[in-house]
Amino acid sequence: MSALEKSMHLGRLPSRPPLPGSGGSQSGAKMRMGPGRKRDFSPVPWSQYFESMEDVEVENETGKDTFRVYKSGSEGPVLLLLHGGGHSALSWAVFTAAIISRVQCRIVALDLRGHGETKVKNSEDLSAETMAKDVGNVVEAMYGDLPPPIMLIGHSMGGAIAVHTASSNLVPSLLGLCMIDVVEGTAMDALNSMQNFLRGRPKTFKSLENAIEWSVKSGQIRNLESARVSMVGQVKQCEGITSPEGSKSIVEGIIEEEEEDEEGSESVNKRKKEDDMETKKDHPYTWRIELAKTEKYWDGWFRGLSNLFLSCPIPKLLLLAGVDRLDKDLTIGQMQGKFQMQVLPQCGHAVHEDAPDKVAEAVATFLIRHRFAEPIGGFQCVFPGC
Repeated sequence: MSALEKSMHLGRLPSRPPLPGSGGSQSGAKMRMGPGRKRDFSPVPWSQYFESMEDVEVENETGKDTFRVYKSGSEGPVLLLLHGGGHSALSWAVFTAAIISRVQCRIVALDLRGHGETKVKNSEDLSAETMAKDVGNVVEAMYGDLPPPIMLIGHSMGGAIAVHTASSNLVPSLLGLCMIDVVEGTAMDALNSMQNFLRGRPKTFKSLENAIEWSVKSGQIRNLESARVSMVGQVKQCEGITSPEGSKSIVEGIIEEEEEDEEGSESVNKRKKEDDMETKKDHPYTWRIELAKTEKYWDGWFRGLSNLFLSCPIPKLLLLAGVDRLDKDLTIGQMQGKFQMQVLPQCGHAVHEDAPDKVAEAVATFLIRHRFAEPIGGFQCVFPGC
C-alpha cells in the first residue's frame, strides 16, 4: 500500500435505503403534512446517499492538505462535483442518488478549501487560482497519471471554479463541463448586495434541527430532503462549547481575544466571557465559514467567467433557475450553439438541491447525447429544445 493510500480514510457503505417519510427526491419541496403532524427537520447522515467517504491528502509547499470527498458508483465517467460558497459536498447528496440511478457514472463530491470537512494550512486563500489548483491536485492524488474521463459540474462559486479549472487545463482527462445557476453578469451585479444578505442571516442556531428548519423556511434550500443532509456541512459546533477553558471564544461566529492587562480589564473580560458562554450554550451552532471575510475573492471568481466558459473546447451545459439570468456574452454564445442550456423554473438558487431529479435528468441526457455514459434502469432521454 502506498503512502497516499495509507493517508486516505475510506469508509465504504452500502447504497442508501429509502428515507423514512420521503416520497422521492422531490418530496421535500412539496411535502404536505396531515393534521397535527410536524415536518421532520432532523439531520440525515451522508451514508444515506453516498457509498463511501475519503480524506485525500495533497502535498504542497506548505505541507499537507486534506480534502474530504464523498463517492458513489464504480463504472463510467467521473462526475466531479463542486459546491457553492458556504455549502459543502453534501449539497450534492440527493442529486447523487438521482443521477446514479439513471446513467453509469462515478460520483466524486469535493469539499473545497475552507468548507465542509476539508482541512488545509491556509483556509483563507479562496482565490479562483488556488481552488482550481486544488481540484487538479485532488484528481492527481486520487488517480495518478492516468485519470478516468471526468466531467466537472459546479454550482455558483463551484461553477466558476470548474470553469477556471477547465480553462487552465488542470484536469487532463476532462470531457465535459457544467455550470449550475452561475452567470458572470448576474453574479457581478449581485456582489453589491451580498454583504447585506449575509448580515441578514442568523449567526448562530440552537441545534442542527433549528438550522435545517431555517434553511427551508427562509427558502435557501426549498427541498426538505436535501436540507436534512446538506445543512450538516454548512454549520458547526461553536468551538467554545467543547473547549471553554481556551483563550478564544466564538461569539456569533466572531473570534475575540481575551486581554489581561490589568485587574479591572480581567474582570470585564471574565464577565463578557461568561455571557458569551451562555450565548453559545443556548445557540451552540454557527456557520463553518464566514463568507463575509472572503469578499476580496468574489470578483476573481466571476469576472471574465462567460468568455472563459465559452472558450473551453469541450461540450458544455448551462443549467439556470431562470432565463433572465443570461448575460450578453452567453446569450450570443447560446444562439451560436456553443453550449447546451436548460432552464429549470420554480427553483431557488440551489437548483441541484431544490430539483435534484430534474438536474439529474438534464445531466444524464447530456452524458448520453455525447455518448459519455450509458443509460441504466430504463432511463429515457428527452432532449431539450435549447
